[in-house]
Amino acid sequence: MKLRIFYDSLCPLCSAEMEHIKALDTDGNIELQDLNQADFERNFPYIDLAYANKILHGERADGAIIKGLDVTYEAWAAVGKERWVALLRCPLVKPAADLGYRFFAKHRYRISYLLTGKQRCESGTCPR
Repeated sequence: MKLRIFYDSLCPLCSAEMEHIKALDTDGNIELQDLNQADFERNFPYIDLAYANKILHGERADGAIIKGLDVTYEAWAAVGKERWVALLRCPLVKPAADLGYRFFAKHRYRISYLLTGKQRCESGTCPR
């Protein structure tokens, strides 16, 4: 595992992105952990669940915790597709991209509803 991603499975767009990344992860570089699993806090006591529900969290193989679009970039890089998101980490673009990400994260259920017709996954988690 190169990257463990802590994601919100109740968010349709979040689940869709994780499904897409995992489909490309033929080498098993990414491990997904649902923030909504019953034993999350027991299994990952070093992750602040409330904060992770506000900003995407990831954990590198060396134990370093990363957040926000840095997780997105490293996830796509781990599956060989970093060129899709590399611009988001360029010094001139990064501040605006991070601001946009924080807006998305805060309003992800409303945005999901506008784009998919689903605000939250009905069954408790979106299918993977």
